[in-house]
Amino acid sequence: MSPDPLADFRRVVSVRARQFPGQWETSKKLMEGAIFPSTLARLCAAVQSKDLPVSVKETLLRLFEQPVPRRVQDLDGGCLKSVTGLPPAKALRALTVFFELVPAATMRWPVTHLSSGEVEEVVRRQDNPFDLLHHTDVASVLEIGAGDLSFAEELADLYGPELTQQHRPFIIHCLDRLDPRSQLGGPLHANPERLQKLQRRAEVSFSFFGDQDMFTLGGLDKQELLAPRYTIATCWAPATPTFAYEPTRLSETFIRKELESTKGAFHQTRFGKEPALEVQHAGRALLFPPWKFEIVGPLALLSLLARRGFLCVLGAVDAQVFWELLAQLLEEPRYRSLDQSFTPVNLPTIFGEVYHVLAGLPIGESIDLAGVAALRRHYLGSSSSSAMDGGAGHFRYVRISRGATFPGIPASSTARKFTSMTEEVPPWFITLVPA
Repeated sequence: MSPDPLADFRRVVSVRARQFPGQWETSKKLMEGAIFPSTLARLCAAVQSKDLPVSVKETLLRLFEQPVPRRVQDLDGGCLKSVTGLPPAKALRALTVFFELVPAATMRWPVTHLSSGEVEEVVRRQDNPFDLLHHTDVASVLEIGAGDLSFAEELADLYGPELTQQHRPFIIHCLDRLDPRSQLGGPLHANPERLQKLQRRAEVSFSFFGDQDMFTLGGLDKQELLAPRYTIATCWAPATPTFAYEPTRLSETFIRKELESTKGAFHQTRFGKEPALEVQHAGRALLFPPWKFEIVGPLALLSLLARRGFLCVLGAVDAQVFWELLAQLLEEPRYRSLDQSFTPVNLPTIFGEVYHVLAGLPIGESIDLAGVAALRRHYLGSSSSSAMDGGAGHFRYVRISRGATFPGIPASSTARKFTSMTEEVPPWFITLVPA
């Protein structure tokens, strides 16, 4: 449990009200005189039925102990502020949004009603985490870093026909930072023909957002072009070096030295009319998008996935990103030593038994990470925006699988290329359920 459940609840309520602008606007009607008593009765019933921390529930229920209020001003403003951090009218409106009293029709994109426990129960029974789409009331997927859209196409082919037969909507939204107009990025660009086919598919509600930084989604959210949360959020082949170094344990100076020693000297330049990053590697000058060496780290990626998906899937994770990411998932601080790079030489020492168990995992096999070492708690969601959707602070279930592709599971083109990359260490596939 969090040491301050009331503070957590205030943060969640406030953020959720901002995250659902349509519902927030509609909540004004629930404050009107004739409707207000009914609103209060529904809110009381919702508080009683909701599974909340004891201190939060008791504080909320105190609002309804006095004679039935006829207007907002009749309520205990101090009590409302203590539990929401907002003045009375806004506090009550925020609570109606949080407890889903505002009609769901005001939301452009539906969100599943499965709890994290129910998601975990389904996923534990399935070898293929994407089969959760068969068992949930809303089939929606957000792909971050969609590349050439090969995964989105496979996903639509695999699940689209059955969901159509069941008369269930299927939502696939894809993000990629590459600007479709850029001459840099080569085969990582969205394939135009594949994009057009996906946009024409009647059984899929498909959208692609290019030139989009995954960590600045506020504009899309305000326009309600994205769902507030998806059944599954996925990222294939998380970019190196973007997610290969964790800034919370590695200094900027250390990271730059590592990049220069492993990738080569680099500087900003131009390629035609667009900015670019030039890297001197093995005697050649290589050009990349200007943000190629911007280091974000796996913790930011995990936090983004956790607040955007009820289930998170990372596929084709290369060795460098994997061990840096794993250090963030495990409880013991010794895995996150400051300014120390992870190398094949020191990995066994740093990770100990965890390393030997995972390194010995055969291709195609999986393991419950909690059975190897304690999972880390309360490290996600340091910003207020990540506290919406229940305030997930950690992952309750993590499954590690070894390999690039698996029978029956859709995969990206990068994952499928690993089979011919004989000199590459086999990648990893990670399934995570946010708490």
